[in-house]
Amino acid sequence: MDELICHCFGHSRAAIEADALAHGRSTILEAILAGKAAGGCRCAELNPLGR
Repeated sequence: MDELICHCFGHSRAAIEADALAHGRSTILEAILAGKAAGGCRCAELNPLGR
């Protein structure tokens, strides 16, 4: 099973690596930041480590 890195938005390690290879950098961070700005971050609830 692929390691889930972003529990709020469902991004896995493999997805982040593939995104970085495809774009020369990861655009997923931009998507996460936009989602957080829109109030979509629920790390404390969804991340088993509470972060």
